[in-house]
Amino acid sequence: MGELSEKAKGNANEASGNVKQAVADATNNPKLDREGKQQEAKGEAQQFKGEVEGKLGNDI
Repeated sequence: MGELSEKAKGNANEASGNVKQAVADATNNPKLDREGKQQEAKGEAQQFKGEVEGKLGNDI
């Protein structure tokens, strides 16, 4: 169950990060762009964690 939860959180963070980056590009806001990139990276890490949990089980 943890696998799906982490993947879902990862997808949400990636999507939010991408939206922030798009808004930052449209408004020329470098701070928001950095925040979006950080959130996207966090989402990618959460997805990876979910994949690892899926392969190893929830005993990690």
